[in-house]
Amino acid sequence: MINTPKTPWLSSYGDRKFNLDYPTCSISERVLQTADECPETVALSYQGRDITFKTLKQKILETAKAFTALGVKEGDKVTVCLPNVPQAVYSLYALNYIGAIASMIHPLSAEGEIVFYLNTVKSKFCVTLDMFMYKFKDILDKTSVEKVIVGGVEDELVPLKKVIYKAFLKDKRHKGYKTQGKHILWGDFIKAGKNVQAPRFEKKASDPAVILFSGGTTGVTKGIVLTNLNFNALAYQTIEMANYPVRGSKMLAAMPVFHGFGLGVCIHTMMVAGGTSILVPKFTPQTYAELIIKNRPNFIAGVPTLFEALTRGTFLDGADLSCLKGVFSGGDSLSIELKKKFDKFLKDHNCSVRIREGYGTTECVTASCLTPVNKEKEGSIGIPYPDTYYMICEPGTSTEVPYNTDGEICLCGPSVMQGYLDKPEENAITLRTHEDGNVWLHTGDLGQMDEEGFIYFKQRIKRMIITSGYNVYPSQLENIIDSHESVKMSCVIGVKDDYKMQKIKAFVVLKEGVQESDEVKASIMEHCKKNIAKYAMPYEIEVRKELPKTLVGKVAYTVLEKEENEKLEKKN
Repeated sequence: MINTPKTPWLSSYGDRKFNLDYPTCSISERVLQTADECPETVALSYQGRDITFKTLKQKILETAKAFTALGVKEGDKVTVCLPNVPQAVYSLYALNYIGAIASMIHPLSAEGEIVFYLNTVKSKFCVTLDMFMYKFKDILDKTSVEKVIVGGVEDELVPLKKVIYKAFLKDKRHKGYKTQGKHILWGDFIKAGKNVQAPRFEKKASDPAVILFSGGTTGVTKGIVLTNLNFNALAYQTIEMANYPVRGSKMLAAMPVFHGFGLGVCIHTMMVAGGTSILVPKFTPQTYAELIIKNRPNFIAGVPTLFEALTRGTFLDGADLSCLKGVFSGGDSLSIELKKKFDKFLKDHNCSVRIREGYGTTECVTASCLTPVNKEKEGSIGIPYPDTYYMICEPGTSTEVPYNTDGEICLCGPSVMQGYLDKPEENAITLRTHEDGNVWLHTGDLGQMDEEGFIYFKQRIKRMIITSGYNVYPSQLENIIDSHESVKMSCVIGVKDDYKMQKIKAFVVLKEGVQESDEVKASIMEHCKKNIAKYAMPYEIEVRKELPKTLVGKVAYTVLEKEENEKLEKKN
């Protein structure tokens, strides 16, 4: 019953192939092949500067030599804590070239989270920007990091913008950081490798390439080990599903490089295909709209929050969006109402395509299912990628359920992760060998499949909050809040929000003898700021005498969710 084509329509979808030939090489080797094929094509566009594939290849090899000079060896894990800047792309492929593994993390992570990420992968080296060094200066002694490579936004700017940035825009508060000699500036880092020979390792498709972090199905942050094949297969599958020539096309790469979609689709797929990634380090709905108008990309991708903001604002009034040949939504469920609204918005702006919703998890890099271009069904997230099979099972089992019946979404294919880093117990739960002999990824998501192979996502089986496209796991936030000296226990919930889809609220019970006051609440909030990423911060902390409980004594978070959403409905 898996997604073998059941109808003439599905088996003849466009020119779609159901079996692709995937490269057996590493991700860096595959991108360098593209560089040799189309050297003068623009690979990266960054703040007005165009970087051709020829230059990209040169930068990758320079960076590989620099990492070698620093002492990075085959199998080492190097943390890349960067937004969408060229140094992130150079570092990713340079590390892969010399046989090392890039661990990509969010530069806006709280200090405590960064310590966790660094120690989880045992990084000796880290790459970041000077504007984030204030987070590193006080935590390096809690890690095994020997050296932090510090780049600057201005390093890759065109000369005029570099001068302007240095003179007016660079935030002076990030200067003067002290790392006891543990940092090296990007320029000096590159110079140190000038006369070094970088070893080129012939990596296999099955070798680890990247580590991304996610909560997985249990809500506990884990390192997800993704292979060369995972990324290369994703690129080939995405190119096949695009329904528009990718070579020579432009994609607005605003989804972050430390996110599976941003790295796998917006960057690696474009680099494999010979397209252009327009790197966007930071944006607002207004600047995003301005980038579309200025750069006229062929592909854009975003979370529903972004598309909602674009329809609400006046940023694209009168804009001609006929350049868009692919508009993709992921990271959260796209409501039927928002899809209708944004499809009309696109049509009103001279765009010939409609928004296509996809589904995926970091455990398979990112997307593994996408709405086809020539048929869509209301509420569906589309059909599986080529060579990717979906099975809907009774939760916690490998028993397949009938069509149009809710069950756990399980998938099998070449983009499925190697596994969680150093988590054999969780791997056994998530990666299961079924009776067909194949290893299936149990996603922890509830959904169903219809007779035509269309998939419908329902909800997360495990408790999770999605805010502005980011996965937030309440149990992690509760652990942090509970560690405050005044807190006895806490409960974190998601509250419906028109813009963020969900916003985060925390309920706390104070320890005996601690009186509720503005000072106590402010202290708890400050504690959160130090240990929780900005996007996951509670917008409100409410103190209660006690929290509702289930019959077995667990905190009934669903009761709190119901209360808050009912308040919201009355207010509206």
